[in-house]
Parts: sequence; C-alpha cells; structure tokens
Amino acid sequence: MELQIIQANFHNPQHAEHLLELLDMYARDPMGGGEPLSEYVRQNLIQELNNLPHAVSLLAYYQHQPVGVLNGFMGFSTFRCKPLLNIHDIAVRPEHRGLGIARALLDKAEHIARQRGCGKLTLEVLEGNHNAQKLYRAAGYAGYALDPQMGHALFWEKHL
Repeated sequence: MELQIIQANFHNPQHAEHLLELLDMYARDPMGGGEPLSEYVRQNLIQELNNLPHAVSLLAYYQHQPVGVLNGFMGFSTFRCKPLLNIHDIAVRPEHRGLGIARALLDKAEHIARQRGCGKLTLEVLEGNHNAQKLYRAAGYAGYALDPQMGHALFWEKHL
C-alpha cells in the first residue's frame, strides 16, 4: 500500500483544495451531519485555519490521491498542566475505509502531540459510529470518568 500522511500547508493551494474536498465529503456523510459545507465555510475555512497557530491538519494520500483528513486543535489540560491535541475531524473516503488510513492519521496526530509535549489526545465520537469506536479503542482511546460513580463525560455543544 502506498500511503503518505502529511501535515497540510494552508498556503499550498493543492493542500487547501484537498482539505476542503475531503471535509466536504465528511460533512455530506451521515456521520458528519449529512449536509455539504456552506459556501461561507468553503470560502473562509483555509484562511481561518491559517490564522490559528494551534490548528493541525493532516492529509492522507493513497496512490497519490487524497483519501483522508484529520483536523485537530491544541488545547490545554489543567489537571495534567500540559497541552493537549483535540482531534476535531477525522474522515476517510468510503471506498478506502478498512485499509488502515484512519489509524495512520491517528498515529501521525499522536506523533505530533508527543513532539509538542502534550499530555493527552482527545476526540469525540457518535454513539452509533461503532466502526470508529472500534478503531479508537484499538488505538488506545477510551471514554473517561473522573469518578466512576458520576459516570462518563459527555460532549455537549451550544450554537452561537
């Protein structure tokens, strides 16, 4: 398998095009919400990511074709007193799933997190995305509870 994982350069027009293409593919998938990226996002995302020094975008190329994307953002863990890397998006084209591409993206993100002195990586996953959960468990991720009697942490959001 000829697989290459690279960190996207937001100034590279080809990287920008591939990132938008793959993110739109993910957005259209039921696991990504089932809606295409808005025109606003398509026109502004690359510049906005470029303005964030803590953004990390990875692209996976299989046989020189863009097939996977991972977007992550640096944060901070107060309980560990170290930076963290939150994996916000990860997606692989449906026809290329099962080839180890998502795992390679996760491994590259972990490598970057270790280089940056992170104390942990975080991500969220939908309850019904059993394939992703299996992958994340195999890669060492798990749900967490600070006190088992209080249950597992939940990821919530509020749109502004």
